[in-house]
Amino acid sequence: MTISEIAKLAGVSKACVSRYLNHGYVSEEKKKLIQKVIDETGYVPSHQAQILRTGKSRQIGVILPKINSESIGCMVAGISSVLNNNGFSILLANTENNIEKEFEYLELFQKGQVEGVIFFATMQTPQHRSLLQNYPVPMVVLSQKSEYLSCVYNNDFGAAKEIARLLLETEHKNVGYIGVTQKDRAVGFARRAGFLEAMQEAGLDIPEEHMLTTGFMLEDGNAAAQQLFTRAPETNAVFCATDTLAIGAMQFIKGLGKRIPEDVSIVGIGHSRMTEIVSPRLTTAHLFYETGGAEAAKMLLQILDSGIDMKMQVKLGFEIVRQEST
Repeated sequence: MTISEIAKLAGVSKACVSRYLNHGYVSEEKKKLIQKVIDETGYVPSHQAQILRTGKSRQIGVILPKINSESIGCMVAGISSVLNNNGFSILLANTENNIEKEFEYLELFQKGQVEGVIFFATMQTPQHRSLLQNYPVPMVVLSQKSEYLSCVYNNDFGAAKEIARLLLETEHKNVGYIGVTQKDRAVGFARRAGFLEAMQEAGLDIPEEHMLTTGFMLEDGNAAAQQLFTRAPETNAVFCATDTLAIGAMQFIKGLGKRIPEDVSIVGIGHSRMTEIVSPRLTTAHLFYETGGAEAAKMLLQILDSGIDMKMQVKLGFEIVRQEST
């Protein structure tokens, strides 16, 4: 089945069918005629032929740090919804938190058949800056603030500061911190900075040995809590940079025979589904992950439509979710 044959069966011009297949303007009446023929014949347009005709692939590359993350899954859902509604498909590239894989995928997408890239940034090295500043494919950075590319990011500093303030509303003031590497500018650096500013404003000086850095997994939170309570058994308030770390820490704390929140208060950030399932339910900060993904996709489509990157920056808000762990 060819475009010419579809045009003949639908009673429209070949150019009209071509516009329809490439998402150009076609009247509603002709759209119905063309789609009827496509449905009846089972015609599937050749993707490679479309690229050759239009020079456009209708594909967006999405580079993400790990695929088995609820927050990232929510952001991808937001991206997918917007792109699918606009006739684009996505190519997912999972780096497994490996910087070298990030660079491999960035180089692959700039040579491959994608019209744009959404990049879930975690670390920003000089090598990242050099590559991204001169990147030949339109790009939007998601989850990190960027001064040289359009970006959508969470208010990680503000969320951490507010949830730390809430932690200090309890009678517990022997505070410990469980976070991730500061090379991660959002979850590591910004959330740590927000926590420390809240402590400083409250007149509390947190010893460095009470501040633990670990990985992102449940077992990392559990192991970090064990290390924290070994160093400082008097700890009765724990700030965790993510919900996953907080729930891992809760497992260890309850294993010590301590009650939450009576003996130890604990908070996280993210408002994952697990916070509503664990007992007690975790006090946390809700971040608008799916909205962030959708905004990044809309921003990229705007850049593709205009041909200009205005270096737009969108900082998302947050909501404090008071539950049972404080």
